[in-house]
Amino acid sequence: MDVIVVGGGIVGASAAFHLTKKGVSTALVDSARLGQATAAGTGIVYPWPFPWDAPPLWGFKARAAEHYPELMAELAEDGQVTGYEVVGGMSVDREGDDAGFELLRTLSERPEFATMGRVERLAEGEPRKHFPLVPEPYGGVYVEGMARLDGRRARAALFNAAEERGLRYFRGDARLLWNGHRVTGVRVGSEDLEAPTVIVAAGAWSAELLSVAGVELGVHPVRGQMTHFALPGRDTRGWPVVRFGERDYYVSAFAPDRVVTGGTTEPEAGFDCRVTASGMLHNLSTALEVLPELADAGVVETRVGFRPGTHDGRQLLGPVERLPGVLVATGLGSQGLTYGPFQGVVAARLAMGEDPGLDLSAFVPDRDQVPL
Repeated sequence: MDVIVVGGGIVGASAAFHLTKKGVSTALVDSARLGQATAAGTGIVYPWPFPWDAPPLWGFKARAAEHYPELMAELAEDGQVTGYEVVGGMSVDREGDDAGFELLRTLSERPEFATMGRVERLAEGEPRKHFPLVPEPYGGVYVEGMARLDGRRARAALFNAAEERGLRYFRGDARLLWNGHRVTGVRVGSEDLEAPTVIVAAGAWSAELLSVAGVELGVHPVRGQMTHFALPGRDTRGWPVVRFGERDYYVSAFAPDRVVTGGTTEPEAGFDCRVTASGMLHNLSTALEVLPELADAGVVETRVGFRPGTHDGRQLLGPVERLPGVLVATGLGSQGLTYGPFQGVVAARLAMGEDPGLDLSAFVPDRDQVPL
């Protein structure tokens, strides 16, 4: 075995796919714990950088935006069902969003933003024509290239494509193997799996894996409870994703009749995977304030996911100095479905000894983090 990937979310599955595609002997170890963030996310994909992003983050986002549609097209050509659809997106506001329009239009004219597509100003009432639940007084901005993603399907597509290329899968908790000088693999149950490189992409659980080796990794679980609504008789499959600017609140829609609203952000909840009464109250009351017509919708389910948060808001990506043989790829917080596939690509390149083509100095996994 050349590389072991620990973690079967979208990051780990992407790393495994890109490794096996290059012919690298790869194993993926996943504990399949409840609360995997990939399966719970709202699924809004907006990967492009903003002018205020620091250079390392700008570079990462710009490359991710270019890579995303290419990866999804590759998986689709491979016969995989990706759950990825470019449906466009809107940022809406009761006062309109002229400032947002000028910014996005200017960005869309730059070469690195080619995948953003057309940017249009939407007059009052026009957002409702695209997403019929948006109240009439809203105007905003439309971005053609925004997409939605079913995290469960995307993860399965990456995993299946990797398995077809020789990926070995082990279900269970992993423990790092140490020979006194470097990590030499992982133990799963009573079986030792050896490899010169281990990619730790276990999301919010990554810190637990490294703590047994005496390394404190600055990642923690941020519980999110996301509620799904059903609108019988309404075909939602062509509806765009929506951001309500004044509340920074997101809504997406999936076939055949489902609407998913932005959920809770609970950094103090630990790994408690319950759907709570307070979380449900927050989701229902906020959804009905923003989209009053959801009052007649059915509540299908509430999914719970543990986003891997960091204290300074930056991802953890790269080698760990105190643990030779280990690469870390996690810490994307609520943007895992947007940037996870590309984070997995970068981790795979590092594992193969390739130049990632990016400045990763801001993402050193065992850095001292200054809270935001």
